[in-house]
Amino acid sequence: MKATSPATWNELVVDGRGNVYVNGRCEFDFSGGPPKGIIALVTPDGGVRQVADAIAFPNGMVVTPDNRTLIIGESMAGKLTAFDIEADGSLSNRRTWADGIGADGICLDTDGSIWAQSGPMETACVRVREGGEVLDRVELDRSPFACMLGGPDGQTLFILAAEWRGFEQVEEAIADRTGQVLIANAAASRAGWP
Repeated sequence: MKATSPATWNELVVDGRGNVYVNGRCEFDFSGGPPKGIIALVTPDGGVRQVADAIAFPNGMVVTPDNRTLIIGESMAGKLTAFDIEADGSLSNRRTWADGIGADGICLDTDGSIWAQSGPMETACVRVREGGEVLDRVELDRSPFACMLGGPDGQTLFILAAEWRGFEQVEEAIADRTGQVLIANAAASRAGWP
């Protein structure tokens, strides 16, 4: 992977061993073509290699506290996908962690649940456990696109949200300044990486 990579880089997560996972899209086809998103690994010694492909619009990522599992949001597939992390940082055992989730920016709590957008083009943020069971739901008047647990006890859910008017009206929504940072109380505190 070179600086001239065709990927448009999107998000990254650093695990507890200093490995950096970066996701990106290569020539993504919004009309439903095959997924071309990738995950690249940057190791502490400076090595760089691709460790996953065929990700349907890669977005938020978390690494579990034990550094053994990476979970990524596949926005266009409406799901969270998990991988086992091998000793050398490689990813294996790809599987669906939760389906029907409009995953963008995500975060993990101490119960092993993930906060994410409730579904593609929906206006709620949900706390979901592996397998897809929804444990908590925060209704909003606009679409959430990222969330993070923080605050003094790690139990404040910060949600970035904005009006979603479709890809063709993104610039208009930005110009109208519809974005907000919203907060809610959470049942469990922040965990994992980041």
